[in-house]
Amino acid sequence: MAQFALYVPLEAKPGKEQEVADFLTSAVPLVNAEPGTKTWYAIQEGASSFAIFDTFDDEAGRDAHLNGKVAAALMEQIKAANLFANVPEIHKLGIIAEKPSP
Repeated sequence: MAQFALYVPLEAKPGKEQEVADFLTSAVPLVNAEPGTKTWYAIQEGASSFAIFDTFDDEAGRDAHLNGKVAAALMEQIKAANLFANVPEIHKLGIIAEKPSP
């Protein structure tokens, strides 16, 4: 069972919602190349509210993800200040139960 997770809420700047969605979609190949990332979801919570939720079997996998290409691309976008209304906060979570896929 995955025991570690990240939750990163993202708020798009007005008019940048589709660009944020496109940016998140473009990250899928990068995440697929990370062996320590068990699951990765990019979600839309509202008109301009998005988030990333991912899971890991161990702290090493989570750390590798935080130091990987997806995190670097996100930080690059944050520094450019083009897409996001604010600097997102990265929440490190612990998973206490799951329903595994068949």
